Amino acid sequence: MRNTFNSWYEKKMRATPELSEETDKIEGWLENIKTIAIVGISRNRHKDSYFVGRYLKKAGYKIIPVNPGADEILGEKAYPDLKSIPEKIDAVDVFIRPEFITEVVDAALEIDPKVIWLQLGTGEHPKEVEKTHEAGVLMVQNRCMKVDHQFLVRPKNE
Repeated sequence: MRNTFNSWYEKKMRATPELSEETDKIEGWLENIKTIAIVGISRNRHKDSYFVGRYLKKAGYKIIPVNPGADEILGEKAYPDLKSIPEKIDAVDVFIRPEFITEVVDAALEIDPKVIWLQLGTGEHPKEVEKTHEAGVLMVQNRCMKVDHQFLVRPKNE
């Protein structure tokens, strides 16, 4: 069954030259980052954000929860916002409602990550893509970091 899913993913994510180029960038990025701030991660283990955070931690990334209502998530100290994190962040993975994306992207750009990742369900934000591009930061939209890691990176390691 794994080969069926890999085949489907490969066809979908490389269906156009643009998608293929984006997928190549994501693959390289996922192989080289170490620290991921997860904005909007939930304490509820049944929520997607918690599940993705747990997966990324088990995959070897250092995760930093960003949730103003929590002291700790997944055994890691949680921070109320991105600027409170005392270390360099490679990536910002965003799980928030679309109406708050501009605010989070602006805050993320202040800490200068390599990539800002807007998870599935956060909408399309062309102005934010332009803003991040001008700042030299990769922005990914409507893709799941966990899914991309599973298909692009994990098979190489198994």
